[in-house]
Amino acid sequence: MNWPALIVFILLFALVTVVGFVAARWRRADLNHINEWGLAGRRFGTVVTWFLLGGDMYTAYTFIAVPALVFGAGAIGFFALPYTLMVYPFVYVIFPRLWSVSHKHGYVTASDFVRGRYDSGLLALVVAITGILATMPYIALQLLGIQVVIAAMGFTSTGLVGDLPLIIAFVILAAFTYTSGLRAPALIAVVKDLLVYIVIIAAVIVIPIQLGGYGHIFAAIPREKLLLKPPAGGNIGVYSAYVTLALGSSFALFLYPHAVNGLLSASGRKIIKRNMALLPAYSLVLALIAFLGYVAVASGVQHDPAFSGWFKQYGADFAVPALLLHSFPAWFAGVGFATIAIGALVPAAIMSIAASNLFTRNIYKEYLKPGATPAQEAGTAKLVSLVVKLGALAFVLVLPGKYAIQLQLLGGVWIIQTLPAVVIGLYTRWLHRWALVLGWLAGMLLGTGMVAAQHFKTSIYPLHVGDLTVPGYAALYSLPVNIGIAIFLTLILRALKSPEGLDQTISTDYEYDTE
Repeated sequence: MNWPALIVFILLFALVTVVGFVAARWRRADLNHINEWGLAGRRFGTVVTWFLLGGDMYTAYTFIAVPALVFGAGAIGFFALPYTLMVYPFVYVIFPRLWSVSHKHGYVTASDFVRGRYDSGLLALVVAITGILATMPYIALQLLGIQVVIAAMGFTSTGLVGDLPLIIAFVILAAFTYTSGLRAPALIAVVKDLLVYIVIIAAVIVIPIQLGGYGHIFAAIPREKLLLKPPAGGNIGVYSAYVTLALGSSFALFLYPHAVNGLLSASGRKIIKRNMALLPAYSLVLALIAFLGYVAVASGVQHDPAFSGWFKQYGADFAVPALLLHSFPAWFAGVGFATIAIGALVPAAIMSIAASNLFTRNIYKEYLKPGATPAQEAGTAKLVSLVVKLGALAFVLVLPGKYAIQLQLLGGVWIIQTLPAVVIGLYTRWLHRWALVLGWLAGMLLGTGMVAAQHFKTSIYPLHVGDLTVPGYAALYSLPVNIGIAIFLTLILRALKSPEGLDQTISTDYEYDTE
């Protein structure tokens, strides 16, 4: 047991636990209303929204998985940088419209908007189910991140004793989310981000000095990991994989329910635009986090006998914890481990809130209890958030971690299928509601089939175009099929004069602001 690391870890974890419960009294309001519990009353300004979205998007698994990908596969892992830069102009242009129409009509989820825009409970239902399915493995991955750092501190027992720290972390997460709603992760995100900057700045200064400088680090990296492998033999290879991963991920990221939840909690559409200008600061941090994968290779931690058992169990995911233990005093390694664990609590809380909002508004209220009062809505959302987290915990404890990773690969493929209904719907209602449902179904089946054809080991599918093979992100390959079918069927349904329902919105709703 690494006692110095563990003590620091516990102290910092206790700090954010207190912050999580105190958040219930921050900007005090009636938390028995889903608008207050799940969206914090839509009152977050520029600074709080910046911390919230940063904590929401840059998760514990980012801290673990991005450098792990660079550590294991090399330069392809840096696809996360262009995608996080491309996504912000996309959101800057499009998503203030979602905020405006949602604020004007009291929509809490993207499915609420779809329901009002297309007058289709079915289309809203499939968008909600897709969001919940894509979110669940994402939460499980956050718990996996906590599991890795707990192991790094010396918890080697199996069974209940070995799982007890993770269960305690889950109970804390469930308790402050239930009592404080979105206010808790918003406040904790401030602590989390400060810790992230401290750890990363220390890592990129101290460790290179120990290793002889940046030149020595890059000199120690095999050439095949520094550069993308050139195309050969009619196969574009990792070039097309890199580009499509970056582009597809940028389209998908802010369609996730937790991202939408963070955006809708802002106090105005201008807050969203300011944050899209400011959030690229996190991309700089992400670049440094990814660089740690190369640093881990250069440090040789994978050859250290002290870590061989952990690398065998967790693979490349143990690269950053091993690097922290190898390069820093135990107490500072504890700061790093706490940063990763707290970085799991923030997005896990927001994700569970977003999933529970979807269930409550678009399943419970739509189909199970149409006359639900605001208090019943909020009560159901709180209970469902507990169930969601419990399901993620059971997933991590009972099943191998690879299943959570495989489902997360599918999550991006699934969530992008909601783009036609949500994003295109923000500009035009021309696409028919039934055509959107069938387009969604085709995209889901095709995208899932592509990943299944790779035995769920990767979301990169080798598309054959004549004699040319173009490996690419299954999400991006399935999306045009989704849109194409929606357009084709819309033409047919319009010719048949199929009923299109009543649009609850008007054009001015999409430019509405409180200022």
